[in-house]
Amino acid sequence: MGFDAFPALALRPAGSPRRLVVSITSVLSSADLRGGGSARSVFSLVRGAALAAVGAFALLVVSPASARDAPPGFADLAEKLLPAVVNIATTQAAAPDRSRPRDMPQAPPGSPLEDLFREFFRDRQGQGPNQPRRGTSLGSGFIVDPQGYIITNNHVIEGADEITVQLHDDTQLKAKLIGRDTLIDIAVLKVEPPNKKPMPFVKFGDSDKTRIGDWVVAIGNPFGLGGTVTAGIVSARAREIGGRYDDYIQTDASINKGNSGGPLFNMDGDVIGVNTAIFSPTGTSLGIGFSIPANIAKSVADQLREFGKVRRGWIGVQIQGVSEDMVEPFGLDKARGALIAGLTPNGPAEKGGLKQRDVVLSFNGKDVPDSRKLPRIVADTRVGDTVEVVVQRGGKRQTLRIKVGELEEPDKQVASAPGTARPQTPPKDPDPPGTIEPFGLTVSRLTDQLREKHGLGDAQKGVVVIAIANGSPAAQKGIKVGDLILEIAQQEVSTPSEMKSKVDELVKQKKKAAVLLVESKGDPRFVALRLEK
Repeated sequence: MGFDAFPALALRPAGSPRRLVVSITSVLSSADLRGGGSARSVFSLVRGAALAAVGAFALLVVSPASARDAPPGFADLAEKLLPAVVNIATTQAAAPDRSRPRDMPQAPPGSPLEDLFREFFRDRQGQGPNQPRRGTSLGSGFIVDPQGYIITNNHVIEGADEITVQLHDDTQLKAKLIGRDTLIDIAVLKVEPPNKKPMPFVKFGDSDKTRIGDWVVAIGNPFGLGGTVTAGIVSARAREIGGRYDDYIQTDASINKGNSGGPLFNMDGDVIGVNTAIFSPTGTSLGIGFSIPANIAKSVADQLREFGKVRRGWIGVQIQGVSEDMVEPFGLDKARGALIAGLTPNGPAEKGGLKQRDVVLSFNGKDVPDSRKLPRIVADTRVGDTVEVVVQRGGKRQTLRIKVGELEEPDKQVASAPGTARPQTPPKDPDPPGTIEPFGLTVSRLTDQLREKHGLGDAQKGVVVIAIANGSPAAQKGIKVGDLILEIAQQEVSTPSEMKSKVDELVKQKKKAAVLLVESKGDPRFVALRLEK
C-alpha cells in the first residue's frame, strides 16, 4: 500500500516536477519497512518531511489574480469541528524482498558467488533474505457516533493488517473494520472511546440542498499534517470520473494526498461530502477535488453498520441512452430517459411488465433525465420495495409497478446470452445477401456457415452483417461485421428482403431515421441511423 492511495486522476506529464511528491512518499512508504516504527513515528516523520517541503516552495507563493468576498472567518467553525476529525494510519505486510540488493556486484548466473553476494549485502543492510517488510498509508476520517464509529474511504484502509486512529489530542486507538464498499469507496471503522466517555462527533447534512457556489470547509490529514483546515466553494455537482455510480461534488477547497476519507463541511458544520479524489498531474491540489455526496455516503455507511455490506437495488435490465435521432421513432418530445435494450429473463423488470424498447422516464417518483441516472436511482432503492415506473411505450406513457430485487456480484446483468433467445423458424426460401444503401451495410440471412464463422448460436435470430462500407452511417455508429440486426423500426427481420422492404417503407413515409435493434456478442443495443442524405 502506498502513501494513502489517494487517486490521481491525471497522469503526470513527462518532465513535470516530481521531486517533492517522491520525497514525501518515500518517507512514508519506507518509514516502517523493517517493522520497527510505530504509527506515532510515522506521523512525526511525515510532519517533518512535509514542513521541509513547504519551505522549499516558499518562493513560489504568488498573489491571487482576484479576490472574492468570504465569510467573516472560519475559526469558530473549525474549533467546533476539529475534535471529530481523525488521522488514520494503516500498516500492511509486504512480500519479502528477494531482489538483488543495491550495490551488489553482478555475478554470472548460476555462479556460487551469486548467493554469497546476496546474503552478504542483505546482512550489511540489516535484512534477511526472507524478512517481511511493512508498508504504510495515511488518510483521514471523521467520527459520526459518540460510541466511536468512524467514516473514511475504502482505499485508505484496503488491504490493511492494522488500522490506527489518531484523535485530535494525539490519542492513538486501534480500529476495527466494520464494513467497506468498493463501488462507492466508503469504509466504516469502530474504536473504543477512551475512558468509555462519549466521543465528539459530527452529523451528515442534506447534500442535495448544496448549491454550486456555496462555501465549504475541508478538514483532514494532508501529507500527514493532521488537523488541516482549508476552505473553498462548491465548484460543480454530479461529476463523473469513471465509476458506475459517480455523482461527485467538485470543490476548489485545497485537498491533497492524505485528505482521503476526510469530511467536507457546509457553513452549518454538517458533513455534505467525503473527500475522495483529486484531479492533478502533480499529485498536489490544483483546486479540483471530488467528494462523495453525504446522502450517498450516509446510505452506504448505514447499511455497512447494519448488514456489514451494501444491499443495492436491481431490476435486471440493460439500458442505453436516447440520442436525438431516436426522439421521433420513440415518440418523445426530446432526448431523455433510459432506453431498455434488454431484460434479464424472469428478472424483476420482466415480471413487472417492462419491455424491450420502453423508455424509462421516472423511477420511484424520481425523474430519469438520462441513462446514467437510472442505475443510481435503482441502486439506492430499498430491496423488496414495489415502486412505480413511468415509461414511454409506442408513443404513449404507461405506469408499471416493479418489485426491486437485490444486486448480486458480479453485477453485470445481460438480457440474453448467445443461444438463449427464443428459437426462430428458418425461412422456407433462400434469400440472397442484400445491401441496405442508406446505411452502407450488407446483410445476409443466417446460415450454418455464418453461424460457425461468427460464433452464433443455433437459436439466435435476425440477419447478420457481412460487410460495411468505410465511413458509412453504420460504420460511424459502431456496427461491425458479425453483428446481428434483430429488428428495424420495431419490426423483426430474418431476411435481407424484409429489411430492405422496411427501409423503403420508412423512406416513403419521409422518416428522418430508423432505429435498429443490434446484437453484438450477445449484448443488444438500439442504434439510430439517419435515412436522410
